Amino acid sequence: MTVIAFLGAGSVVFTRELLADILSFDELRDVTLALHDIDPERLETAELIARRTADQLGASPAITASLDRRAVLDGADFVINSIQVGMYEATVRDFEIPAKYGLRQTIGDTLGVGGIFRALRTFPVLDAIASDMLELCPDAWLLNYTNPMAMNVAYLSAVAPRLRVVGLCHSVFWTVHDLADLLGVPLEEVDYTGAGVNHQAWLLRFEHRGESLYPRLDALLADDPQLQRRVRMDMYRRLGYFPTETSEHSSEYVPWYLHSEAEIARLRIPVGDYLGISADNVAEYHATRRSLLAGEPLDLTREATEYAPQVIHSMVTGQQRRIHANVPNHGLISNLPEGYAVEVPCVVDRLGVRPERVGALPPQCAALNRSFVNVGQLTVQAALDGDPRLVRQAAMVDPNTAASLTVDQIWALCDELTAAHGDLIPAVLR
Repeated sequence: MTVIAFLGAGSVVFTRELLADILSFDELRDVTLALHDIDPERLETAELIARRTADQLGASPAITASLDRRAVLDGADFVINSIQVGMYEATVRDFEIPAKYGLRQTIGDTLGVGGIFRALRTFPVLDAIASDMLELCPDAWLLNYTNPMAMNVAYLSAVAPRLRVVGLCHSVFWTVHDLADLLGVPLEEVDYTGAGVNHQAWLLRFEHRGESLYPRLDALLADDPQLQRRVRMDMYRRLGYFPTETSEHSSEYVPWYLHSEAEIARLRIPVGDYLGISADNVAEYHATRRSLLAGEPLDLTREATEYAPQVIHSMVTGQQRRIHANVPNHGLISNLPEGYAVEVPCVVDRLGVRPERVGALPPQCAALNRSFVNVGQLTVQAALDGDPRLVRQAAMVDPNTAASLTVDQIWALCDELTAAHGDLIPAVLR
């Protein structure tokens, strides 16, 4: 019987979607679902979701829940990781303290000081997870959803190179989905290839029946001034390849937009957007829990399945799929640093996840990716070496931070964030 462990199962909305997708596959309706969270109430809620989902779908999985991570990992075949170290309170600190210095962020979970400090909080837990997995389920696949994706995958590949880890993110799929809808083309008729780094990959091929869809997008953009008022539309017009993450995300990975009031207005950038999203997630958790306790059915309707259920299904059944996923760069993208995490097409079947070699990215895309990777590499190295100066140097080379603050401000900001996060930051970096 296939055993699927969920770490951070208390992320109940995401867990609900994953469970619905998994149990919708006929071959996975009797799997073992092993749920773990460090919060007893959230864990109880996740177990209620699992049992209600199984009941509504007529599935018969074995369901266990434990506050003990090792108990959940013991004998697992797949481990889905969606932890958030520090939860909402840490996210608020990641936004409010930089804002005092005049640093604007939108999402703050991937790059910039928000991404750096989220990574530093997460690495110690990833280290412990990897150690437990190599002892208790050494052949299991770790399917990581936790951000900052690229930093986390790169860190795991450094501290646990034998661990089978792949980072899963829906951004490439949903970019193509939304562009196909915008252009009036059936999604199932679109062929595409994306590559780069997570949250800053590029649609290298975007075709319908063998013809590029880019000319149609160009024509649509030229005739729609309002559509031009979006960050990634602006980036596409200037770079020639469409970035595969939202405008909100994309705005904080480059030095061009967030330091300028005029650009924020021109491109309608929602500064601090993730604080509202995070608050909504907390509210949705409480609403879901109330609904479960009242005996109400869950809404299990889904437009598309997440990657983790598809990956598990392919590995269990042998059904081959092609997805975009995050793996260490071992000769996959020739003009990005070797060993750091990249997002590339991957074939998945019973043999596992096999990334495809992309070769060289267009030079302008690789140049932007390298400035993105620089921040992640320094952050990972800071954790590996226990060097707090590297944390500050990572912030210094971050595009948005460097465009917005002086170096003295950057160091003072890092000092204040380190103190504010307290024990969540490794002692050697405090």
